[in-house]
Amino acid sequence: MPSADLAFTLVSCVFFMAVVGWISYQKTKGSVDDKDGYFLAGRGLTGTFIAGSMLLTNLSAEQLIGLNGSAYGFNMSAMAWEVTAGFATIIMALVFLPRYLRGAFTTLPSFLENRFDDDVRRLTVVLFMVGYGLVTIPSILYSGSVAVLRLFDVPSLLNLPYSQALIVTVLAVGSIGAIYAVFGGLKAVVVSDTINGMGLLIIGILVPTLGLIALGQGSFSEGLSIIANNDTHKLNAIGAPDDPVPFGTIFTGMIFANLFYWGTNQYVIQRTLGAANLAEGQKGVLLSGYFKLLVPFMMMIPGVIAFHLYANNTDQLISIDLAYPQLVKDVLPVYLSGFFLAVLLGAVFSSFNSLLNSAATLFCLDVYQPLMKREVSDSELIKVAKIASVVIAVFSFIVAPLLQFAPDGLWQIIRIFTGFYNIPVIAVVLVGLFTQRVPAFAAKVAIIFHIIAYAMLKFVLDIELNFIHIYAVLFVIEVSIMLVLGRLYPTKSDWQYESAAKVDLQPWRYAKAASYTMLSLIVMVYLLFSPIGLVGGLSAYFWPLIISTVIINLGLCWHSLRR
Repeated sequence: MPSADLAFTLVSCVFFMAVVGWISYQKTKGSVDDKDGYFLAGRGLTGTFIAGSMLLTNLSAEQLIGLNGSAYGFNMSAMAWEVTAGFATIIMALVFLPRYLRGAFTTLPSFLENRFDDDVRRLTVVLFMVGYGLVTIPSILYSGSVAVLRLFDVPSLLNLPYSQALIVTVLAVGSIGAIYAVFGGLKAVVVSDTINGMGLLIIGILVPTLGLIALGQGSFSEGLSIIANNDTHKLNAIGAPDDPVPFGTIFTGMIFANLFYWGTNQYVIQRTLGAANLAEGQKGVLLSGYFKLLVPFMMMIPGVIAFHLYANNTDQLISIDLAYPQLVKDVLPVYLSGFFLAVLLGAVFSSFNSLLNSAATLFCLDVYQPLMKREVSDSELIKVAKIASVVIAVFSFIVAPLLQFAPDGLWQIIRIFTGFYNIPVIAVVLVGLFTQRVPAFAAKVAIIFHIIAYAMLKFVLDIELNFIHIYAVLFVIEVSIMLVLGRLYPTKSDWQYESAAKVDLQPWRYAKAASYTMLSLIVMVYLLFSPIGLVGGLSAYFWPLIISTVIINLGLCWHSLRR
């Protein structure tokens, strides 16, 4: 990139980021001086801000890089993680969230302490902290750094080999993000997330549009015709057994992995715990589920476009994770590069900030405060939270560059290692919510069993079963362990859910209708990206099935609203 273009990009990027920072500051002045203000945004978040923050917390550079890389190297089967998440957001909105808000919990481990005991709380904190430090935070840094590195050709700019340039970029992006992360608390996170989320939607629409124009040599319709008629196997979301996400896994382990992410993962649910009331929380959660339906079009179609543009030039991309950055570099006009960089860094920093804020919340409220065995002031907790954020960030700087050696791409490595903590957490939470006499030691046995069994099955025995199916097998075993132990050694008395609600718990009137519509759209997206739809050309069954789905949805919505 010429020096003049680079200077313009950096100046415009700083301008856009400064605007976001100024708005966030104005919205959060004086609201982060106490514990609830710093960790839960004062329990005053509306549906728009919850949805915007959940969107950008979830859709960061790791999705832009990882999902497009998966589409480039394989097909669209990996969209299952995103599209089917809508089902999990429905369960979160209708089942989990009312219970969380009724108990006025600040963290998920605090609920588990209430339901089981302090040791279960500590175990889940350890799982979250290790998972965030070893997998989630480094993956966000790595994916954001790869995009910046490729967009600005950092290796040539600094005259360094790719691996060394990546380390420099990780340190630069991570250091700026760490400075940004320790100020403002959750409210600053959700405000900046919402603004940056709007930018991400603009970029998400713009890049595939420009990519199709480039593919069609100036014609959008011609580019669309090329991907719709040539190599249509790339559009197939019905994954075969050797694809990144076999179709059958949608109905096994993926259900529980998504339930973990949207219903129990601290850095995602924390903004819902700060909802102004149950109705606003449900609006925000369900709206985020609708946004996930856009992911195949925004974050996988560009990977398919990149396949058509670069597949014959294998030397151009040394990793499938470079497909999206290369496409952006080739199709995005210079005058928009600063805006893209601001949105990209905003997404990285927002996810980074959300994770650090949640990790700090867990450490302060579930580790530091109980260990002190005394009254800890809000100012002390906030100070400790900022120190913890810095320590976790530095550790992630060390891990992030190692992700470049993942042979199957960033997306797969994240999902495989997340398996160490997602399934035992959702298993324990579900048993905790829906039983009354399962003892605490049953939850501890299940957690320890999972860690050992998953490590053996995935890395020692290396069985042929897909890791997502392993999720399901272990989930069933762990729930069974807890139920059997609960039957053999029940607690002396039933656990009672004590209401301590600090907000109105009246549900949103349209929650069920919105849920039915989302499920219908999930079905229609899968019909589109399947052999019934675009793969091999539209079949005779496509439109009848689409129309039938719409009619069923209208009937269910009418029934729910009438009741």
